[in-house]
Formats: sequence, structure tokens, C-alpha cells
Amino acid sequence: MDSTNTALQVAAFLLETEAVKLSPEKPFKWSSGWNSPIYCDNRVTLSFPYIRSYIKQQLAELIKQHYPGAEAIAGVATAGIAQGALVADLLEMPFLYVRPEPKKHGMGNQIEGKLLAGQQVVLVEDLVSTGGSSLKAAEAVKAAGAEVIGMAAIFTYGFAVADENFSEAGIPLQCLSNYDALLEAALANGYIPAAAVETLAQWRQSPATWGNI
Repeated sequence: MDSTNTALQVAAFLLETEAVKLSPEKPFKWSSGWNSPIYCDNRVTLSFPYIRSYIKQQLAELIKQHYPGAEAIAGVATAGIAQGALVADLLEMPFLYVRPEPKKHGMGNQIEGKLLAGQQVVLVEDLVSTGGSSLKAAEAVKAAGAEVIGMAAIFTYGFAVADENFSEAGIPLQCLSNYDALLEAALANGYIPAAAVETLAQWRQSPATWGNI
């Protein structure tokens, strides 16, 4: 698995399907209040069979390479559910998914599926920003008596705070693609002019203050 080529190919697919949109001139507003020149919704890739299969295969290879002890795959709700199920099917492993919080009715489950005590689990996400929701899911799996041996994601913004959060939690993170690869692919394929690259790079350094007047 050539991680550099994979990162660029996945980035190109995200741009091609408009799962990622870049708009440095008219930034998006995130729920956090941050101004952002990028909007990412990797669920869009599920509508493209060839790209969906490529991502599934690359996630499976990533898991086999970095987490050979994996015994089950857990998707992080909601965007990681479909991706996780596809990967688990390819790897012929048990699948479950983790809600942000327990249901408020019925059995009150936070984890859906059969999770065994001591089972070595890999979480699957579509996107990592700060890592907060991903690590919350990891805590739920640990609380249920299983072991989280790592997380696999399609894309990461590469924020320093995410690296710190995963490091503090003791959970390895492996991603198919990242923000640097995205900028390289966007420039190479004509999605952005060269003049926009510096602006887009500055956002990643200080997303909370970028674009504020």
C-alpha cells in the first residue's frame, strides 16, 4: 500500500465527487462558529460505486497493515456506519456501530451489534477534525469491556489538537488522506489557483481565528 499515492487518489476522488468543496473567497460557517474555506461530507462518495469500492478496499488494507490484531469493526455514527459496514464485510469481521449517546428509549443502547468482552476493535470514521466525537465513541467501546486498538478514517484535517487528543487517549489514528494531499490534488487538477494555496494553508494553522475581521 503506497500511502502517498493513496492519499492523493482519495483526495482527487473527494474533489471529483464534491464530497469536499473549497471556497476560500466565500468561507463556510461550521457549527463551532469557525469560518472555513473547506466543507467536507465524505458520505457523498457512497453514491459512486467505483469510488466507494476503492475507499473500502484501501481502508481494509490500512486496517490489515496497521491493526493486524483486529477482531471487529465499529462504525462511528452516523457517517462511519456505512463505511465501517463495507469494510467489515470485505474483511469478513463482525460489525457494530456506536451512537453519540445512549438511546433514550427501548434498551437504551449506545452500541448496536454484538460486542464481546476483550474483543479488539478498530473504529472507522469518515472524517477527523478535533477527534472529539471519535474518542467519545472509543470510550463507549472501552466501557463495554472491549479494547480499542486504533481508528481508521478516510480524511483528516491534520489539526494539532486532534493529534494531541488521540495521543493522550493512547489510540493510534491512521487516515487514507489528509489536508496537505487535498491541497496538492486540488492545485494539480485545477480546483484552485496557486494564489489560493497559501490562504488555505493558513486556515489549518489557526482555524478558530481564520477569516475573522
